[in-house]
Amino acid sequence: MLFNLIAAHDTSHGGFFNLFHYLTFRSGCACLTALVISLALGNPFIAQLKRIQREGQPIRTVGPERHILEKAGTPTMGGMLILIALFSATLLWADLTNGFVWAVMLTTAAFGAVGFADDYLKLSKRNTTGVSKRTRLGCEFLASLVAGIWLQYLTPPELRNMVAFPFVKDVLLPLGYAFPIFAMITITGFGNAVNFTDGLDGLAIVPVVIAALVFALISYLVGNHVFADYLQLHPVPGTGELAVFCAALIGAGLGFLWFNAPPAAVFMGDTGSLSLGGALGAVAVATKHELVLCIVGGVFVAETLSVVIQIFWFKRTGRRVFLMAPLHHHFEKKGWQEPKIVIRFWIVSIVLGLCGLATLKLR
Repeated sequence: MLFNLIAAHDTSHGGFFNLFHYLTFRSGCACLTALVISLALGNPFIAQLKRIQREGQPIRTVGPERHILEKAGTPTMGGMLILIALFSATLLWADLTNGFVWAVMLTTAAFGAVGFADDYLKLSKRNTTGVSKRTRLGCEFLASLVAGIWLQYLTPPELRNMVAFPFVKDVLLPLGYAFPIFAMITITGFGNAVNFTDGLDGLAIVPVVIAALVFALISYLVGNHVFADYLQLHPVPGTGELAVFCAALIGAGLGFLWFNAPPAAVFMGDTGSLSLGGALGAVAVATKHELVLCIVGGVFVAETLSVVIQIFWFKRTGRRVFLMAPLHHHFEKKGWQEPKIVIRFWIVSIVLGLCGLATLKLR
């Protein structure tokens, strides 16, 4: 909004206001703005959630036993705090004439709405069922399919139906009319992958922040023709503005971590996990780095695969591969303390983030 107001009234492009034309400046401001908003609203927001929810998030009885004692009474829906900070900062600092910004924001909002409905039903019914799986997936697939078609329309014709591969510069896989389906699977997949990962205090939000940091840089480079040509990336004009969105996500995530760090004062709930995963998936589709997201978000991929493998193998043999799925519960059952699991997953996420950055140059 500030960029659009200044661009409309400032024709000199000089002095202090010239800074608003730089993506790096606006991205930094978006990050700080989101951080300040989340920190400022955090305590009163959590207090209000406690007044409304009283008994806090329902805890699964089939999960680790200690969760029933240690996490009972902790409020959920903290994802609303992340979304408020994220959208406020993005609307303030991004170029609101950019279609990619609106496509990603509305996708994030749609997944957040699905998560909100799920959290609300769990709280109102005092169980862990929420929205039925069929309804939930149907809404997610619809939202991500619309996002895929929208992002496809915004992409240059020569890249519109293509999937790029990391570590190689000239290989593009043409999907034709199937590309929106691929985008739908990517966005919905990562929405649910983050949801699977969100099971311990601080476990999901830090890998999200790391992925957002990587994709803030990717968005900036892919959106800049000079940098894209130098690094032999496939340029997608307009995606540079998503660096502002990703930076706002970093700030909002760090602000939320202040309250979600062990022991958590609030959980993000499905409102947060679905929306953040959907946001990362949408940014990856927009920048043509869907497969790089699988590397950077490897923790989310591993958590999802552990669930899929567990269900598949149990149905076939009646035996379990893991002591409990998702993967972080397996380590809990092995006797690892929660902080050790969380910090080690963070370390793995940092390493995977560096591997994702390496794909930008190793071609």
